[in-house]
Amino acid sequence: MNPWVNKRYNSIIFLAVFFSILFAGCTLFKKEVPKVRETGLIRIASSDYPEFSDDMDYDGLEHGILKSMLYLNKIPADRKFRFGEDVFDAAHMIRSMEHFLDFIQTKPSIQDLKEFIHLKYLVYRSVGNGNPGQVFFTGYYEPSLEGSLEQSTEYRFPIYARPEDLTTINLSLFRPEFKGKKIIGRYTDQTVVPYYDRNDIDYKGMLEGKTREIVWLKDPIDLFFLQIQGSGKINLNNDETLHVHYHTTNGHPYRSIGKLLIDTDKIPREEMSMQKIRAYLNDHPEEVETILNYNPSYVFFKIEEDGPIGYLEVKLTPGRSIALDRRLFPRAGLAFIQTQKPLINGSGKIYEWSEFSRFVLNQDTGGAINGPGRADLFWGDGTYAEIAAGHMQHHGTLYFLVLKPDALE
Repeated sequence: MNPWVNKRYNSIIFLAVFFSILFAGCTLFKKEVPKVRETGLIRIASSDYPEFSDDMDYDGLEHGILKSMLYLNKIPADRKFRFGEDVFDAAHMIRSMEHFLDFIQTKPSIQDLKEFIHLKYLVYRSVGNGNPGQVFFTGYYEPSLEGSLEQSTEYRFPIYARPEDLTTINLSLFRPEFKGKKIIGRYTDQTVVPYYDRNDIDYKGMLEGKTREIVWLKDPIDLFFLQIQGSGKINLNNDETLHVHYHTTNGHPYRSIGKLLIDTDKIPREEMSMQKIRAYLNDHPEEVETILNYNPSYVFFKIEEDGPIGYLEVKLTPGRSIALDRRLFPRAGLAFIQTQKPLINGSGKIYEWSEFSRFVLNQDTGGAINGPGRADLFWGDGTYAEIAAGHMQHHGTLYFLVLKPDALE
């Protein structure tokens, strides 16, 4: 056997023994594991259905539905999806999508849309957080950055691929109460330890020889925000374009530098945005290292032929794809949101926030998107998308729709 393979095999055997002993005898893991709510939805009566209307044309919605169907057709037909207290299988999810798609291709009026949903669909509302039914919406987008395949004095900051020594351990393999739990670390000196944090990686060079540099960027702030967004287009100096996409993280918890800047009175809460954070970091280069290192979480990337790609491994649709807590909401599901969007003038400044509603698809997730009261809307790319994603911090409501079981009889 190849020595490297043999070493890896022995490491895996050791891990199995290590965790078996740990879970059997360590009092740390005898504490009751907090229960995760299985769903964030409650079914509502038809008299409580929202006023269904859509501020976009249906072409993007058709694209988003087809991408969700692409995912659903790849999984077992009996895979279960929970909507509140109700459960539907993937086959029913597909029928639900197909029926809705067929209908919107007729370009229905608002009244026809309302009657169709009331007659054919069950509707579930997110329980939200704090204020019942209220969901806090933020946004994300696909940045476009300049990069190089070669390191130079101009391009000094690498986008890293997944390191060879990074190990992911599925804890549910050891004890059923750890279903859905995993840890990320590295194996060293016959033990598993946390993986290197942001400071170790970016400022101590701990990844040297452990992974490859996909591409090099000019600015560490650009790299940081690329990791927050999870994907981006890198325009190379040879006129080619790379699509980089989230692969995994170093396993450390995400900590918001925006919250740090608010708590330290450096940016007023009411002025907080991605643009404000960038401006502060650019104006205070001596603080960049300390502020960025406040977030120990680090994202590793892979190259995709196209993008951006969401958690379901399908291409996201601008304005139609949302990121939610994957533990609570039905993946790929058809949803409806009501919140606010920015209106901008010719100079790219927001002059008003306007209420809107539209149908969206649950196709992504995110490290900061936890619980039934959080949602992240994908805005696409370009100037408006960056402005909207950077400033969106608004409450609204979130609903899911699924075809009634007897609707097609």
